[in-house]
Amino acid sequence: MTGKTELSPAGKAAMGLVGLVQVVFAFLAFWDLAHRDASEVRGPKPVWIPAILVNWIGPASYFLFGIRR
Repeated sequence: MTGKTELSPAGKAAMGLVGLVQVVFAFLAFWDLAHRDASEVRGPKPVWIPAILVNWIGPASYFLFGIRR
């Protein structure tokens, strides 16, 4: 036994889809941040850049807490 587990083709496709959704989610957060006026963002805009890079949590935090409503 090599200690390595193989994913089924369906598992690989699911992981690829999850990764794609995460990249799109981060892209949308970056796009929104770039196009939104600084007065509409809570905190300095440059602080949100590294925060958005944190998988799932960063983009979700930006959309939930970073935008003034």
